[in-house]
Amino acid sequence: MVLKLVVATKASPISYGSLAIAQQINSIKPGSIEIDLLDAKTVEGDNITALVDYEGAKYDNSYSIARLFGRLFPEASLYDPKDPISSTLVDQWLDFAQIKLDTADFKAQNEAFKELNKYLTLRSYIVGYSVSIADFVIFGALKASLAFGRVFKTKKESLGIYLVRWFEYIQSLDASKLAVDSVQSTQKKQDKSSKSASKGKNSDQGKFEIGLTEAEMGKVVTRFPPEPSGYLHIGHAKAALLNQYFAETYKGKMIVRFDDTNPSKEKEEFEESIKEDLALIGVDSTIVTHSSDYFDQMYELALKLIKDGKAYVDDTDQATMRDQRMNCVPSKCRDLSVEENLRRFDEMKNATEFGQSCCLRAKISVNDPNGTLRDPVIYRCNLTPHHYAGDKWKMYPTYDFACPIVDSLEGVTHALRTNEYRDRNAQYQWMIEALGLRKVTIWDFSRINFVYTLLSKRKLQWFVDKGFVTGWDDPRFPTVRGIRRRGMTIEALKQYILMQGASQNTLLLEWDKLWALNKKVIDPVAPRHTAVLKDKLAVCNIQGISAKEVKEVPLHKKNPDVGTKKTNYSSKIALDQEDAQSLEDGEEITLMDWGNAFVRKIQKDGDIVTSVDLELHLEGDFKKTKKKLTWLSYDDEVVPVTLVDYDYLITKKKVEEGDDVKDLVTPVTEFKVDAIADANISQLKKGDIIQFERKGYYILDALATATDSAQFIQIPDGKAASTISKHK
Repeated sequence: MVLKLVVATKASPISYGSLAIAQQINSIKPGSIEIDLLDAKTVEGDNITALVDYEGAKYDNSYSIARLFGRLFPEASLYDPKDPISSTLVDQWLDFAQIKLDTADFKAQNEAFKELNKYLTLRSYIVGYSVSIADFVIFGALKASLAFGRVFKTKKESLGIYLVRWFEYIQSLDASKLAVDSVQSTQKKQDKSSKSASKGKNSDQGKFEIGLTEAEMGKVVTRFPPEPSGYLHIGHAKAALLNQYFAETYKGKMIVRFDDTNPSKEKEEFEESIKEDLALIGVDSTIVTHSSDYFDQMYELALKLIKDGKAYVDDTDQATMRDQRMNCVPSKCRDLSVEENLRRFDEMKNATEFGQSCCLRAKISVNDPNGTLRDPVIYRCNLTPHHYAGDKWKMYPTYDFACPIVDSLEGVTHALRTNEYRDRNAQYQWMIEALGLRKVTIWDFSRINFVYTLLSKRKLQWFVDKGFVTGWDDPRFPTVRGIRRRGMTIEALKQYILMQGASQNTLLLEWDKLWALNKKVIDPVAPRHTAVLKDKLAVCNIQGISAKEVKEVPLHKKNPDVGTKKTNYSSKIALDQEDAQSLEDGEEITLMDWGNAFVRKIQKDGDIVTSVDLELHLEGDFKKTKKKLTWLSYDDEVVPVTLVDYDYLITKKKVEEGDDVKDLVTPVTEFKVDAIADANISQLKKGDIIQFERKGYYILDALATATDSAQFIQIPDGKAASTISKHK
């Protein structure tokens, strides 16, 4: 008997456990298992990353394959089904790996690591006194875990000495090494063969091994400094999660600091929404501060710069100042005396007519190649009352002045920020040194950029102001609230962002992987329902049915914990017009969750099918039919619904520096169709995620009212059809 194990080498996660067990069996009984490594994300279907076809049954995950191999090859001494105690223990540990390790919940994984370390205190193997399939499956799950791999590389001691000892031993076994080496060898060949085709493209996989310089365990302090001038978007989420990750990694702390130095744009409502969204993505905002808490200190430090001859007050108009900075021309005010600068700065503080025409500039350089060092503005007047400080101040520091000061004063050790600020790093360091403040280490990481997506708050505000969207939580927006309304789970969002790591590589990301990850989260738990499009729906007459029958059926065939629903079976059912048009006289079809039926008569009005006569053939074999159709009993209990899908707001994949967003607006971005759905959807709550079978995943966005039907938004599933630009 030779079995064939097929493993996708681009899968997430890769089925290392199945491969290691196969290699171990082949070492005892050569040629028992043929291994086929595919250059693909899946073997077949959406989520199948490993597959063995045995006697007509498909074993499609590491856990079922492990049990099959153990049962079929007892001579490999990996699993003894005749020993009820050891086989039960092995099964329990396979369940442990599937539930606690094969998950996107990083906190749950960390708890599982601790549990494993404790369990292995006095054990060399997971079960018994020799290696078993439990060892290989758990090793494979850990090897495929982003969280485990990250910690194992950076600070393995935190995993516990017993878990690390066991992992390194299992990893050293020939079967494990062959499994890992075979995948890596295949991946290298694939990379080599596709190198010319992919030259210039960026990977959307990042890394965390950034080696924070001068980092001491227990002393690292990071900060996430959003401006309260808009809602949290996916780029902010990445910054927040990375800052929290490194604070936790080094057993330090993270400060959430609101950079509220521009009262013209900032509102308290934005601050509250940001804190709420941070909580949603699991970012701790226990420590919250404001740049405005330090206005007094910043004012004193600005006076210090003036007195030290390192700053001057300039009344040059903005256009002239911009031109002079561009052409390396010194301002007429650059060499004013300290006394005159102090006088002028006082006028700025009091917002006199003259003071309002001035700004304070750092005296750094006139002609430095780095334009940010050409005497940047560090204070400017603004008469708008501050939402916290009130009308105490008539002038405010710029971000470039406030950020290094507050970082230093608050004890921040490492300032992680996107590399769009890289040119400003020299300016940041100049401020620290000129003011004699404590040093702060800067680390740049790449900004997250998506195709057909704007992350500029100014441009997003333009879409809100022009009425192209309903608000900052619009499902077409890349805000945390927007993508959550579209059906993104926080679990998938966190997993995806952490996958990007703290790399400095510039990335332009497709949306497909994020939505594919989301599908992995929702598919195992999303209840299954049925919907039929109202437009030209076809009514079918079922011969031989006299009375309606109601049955309880599972909401999810593979997960009974999801519950049951009531399904009506009657003599009249509704089909989508597209399905009805595919039917042929005399053919046998399958009505999903009912059984087979023969098509006896099709009536049309032109090309439109108006009715179909069906004869049930419940003893028929559904495996032999080509068409498996969803249907609804056509009675008074069906519920009207509206199905909504969206396109990207802009038509250009990558927005360039000189592009005017007005020229890129997609003409139509919202698509609505009316449908009828099974009555069970009336029990759903706003925000519930379901699957309308054969139509996709949906999130209930608006409940039914007296005048409007319930509104469901389609959730992209990561496939090309759901993530391409519909405008194209």
